[in-house]
Amino acid sequence: MRLSAYLPDAGKRLDQMLHERLPQFSRARIQDWIKNGRVLVDGAGSRASRTMRGGEAVEVDPAEPPPLRAAPEAIPIRTLYEDDDVVAVDKPAGMVVHAGAGVHSGTLVNALLHRFATLSSAGGPLRPGIVHRLDRYTSGVLLVAKNDAAHRGLAAQFSGRRVEKVYLALAHGQTRQESGRIDRPIARDPARRTRMTARLGEGRAAWSEYRVLSRFVGFTYLEVRIGTGRTHQIRAHLASIGHPIAGDTVYGAPARTPGMPPLGRYFLHAHRIRFRQPSTDAEIVVESPLPVELEGWMKSLERTV
Repeated sequence: MRLSAYLPDAGKRLDQMLHERLPQFSRARIQDWIKNGRVLVDGAGSRASRTMRGGEAVEVDPAEPPPLRAAPEAIPIRTLYEDDDVVAVDKPAGMVVHAGAGVHSGTLVNALLHRFATLSSAGGPLRPGIVHRLDRYTSGVLLVAKNDAAHRGLAAQFSGRRVEKVYLALAHGQTRQESGRIDRPIARDPARRTRMTARLGEGRAAWSEYRVLSRFVGFTYLEVRIGTGRTHQIRAHLASIGHPIAGDTVYGAPARTPGMPPLGRYFLHAHRIRFRQPSTDAEIVVESPLPVELEGWMKSLERTV
């Protein structure tokens, strides 16, 4: 498919221009083509963010859309708890929960479909069993529903804020208090749409409570309990009080800590979840220990007196 950039296209991003010319395809899908070398500008590969001058020759080789149903893949996954209705798995950092823009395999859903015979269908064919999510570079406990009734029951507990979620986080700087509560609404950041912000004073209500577990030179190790489950909630909340999570450059953490190896992930771990078993109403508590790579990184830090 050959296209030409015209003078009115000058100043536009490459992906923006193509989306305007090919509105039948999503912008995310077009960005995926660009990333995989299916779009050439004047005969060469390019970036989605390239600024067009007008007059360039653009060649597009559309890829087939990804399958609309997730497929099983033999990916190891650790089970922390299982009964007839619910599975709690230990999601590793770096694994995406389900397929999305630019990611169609290697997800937690692909691993779950290979491991378990049945999962709930309430979330749709691309998200079987998925009741809630964790960010790609966050590890820890994640609940999965085996059947639709369990899915509905767990979803009601999450929406009713009856699920206790406790995280472990290493934040930059020293918090002034030994414990505290951040009660700030979270909204999409208008300056950078891939992240959230708790600095606008508007958005969806959200609160996070923290307490200090230990202190290190330049860092505070926290236990964080959240009463809501907004996108990037803990990351945005801690950044809003000047304490971004170690490794989280999206929210202001430095890329490197002098004298320390790069983390390669966020120092954020979903440590404990407490919920009611959907069929019996029994209280269930599932915990995931801090991953060894985070434990080792933190032990290398110098403790404060």
